[in-house]
Amino acid sequence: MNKAGLIERIAAEAAVTKREAEGMLNALVKIIISELKAGNEATITGFGTFMAKTRHARAGVNPQNPTERIQIPEVTVAKFKTGKTLKDALKGK
Repeated sequence: MNKAGLIERIAAEAAVTKREAEGMLNALVKIIISELKAGNEATITGFGTFMAKTRHARAGVNPQNPTERIQIPEVTVAKFKTGKTLKDALKGK
């Protein structure tokens, strides 16, 4: 499912227009991104938690020249930890 499909489902489930559903989805994404950038977590109870983690700098290998070593810099990445309701739904409970 892509963003357009998700907007259609939100509009149908919440009985709102597609434009309103798109606004809701965009607001949710914007809020989650701003919280992660601020170093906070965004938790949706039962669904899961979005968090920002730092991946430490490390040494690597240049894939175009395997004999060349490169330094991979430290970077902040988004992580998602599933909630109990989502885990149980995927397990078929």
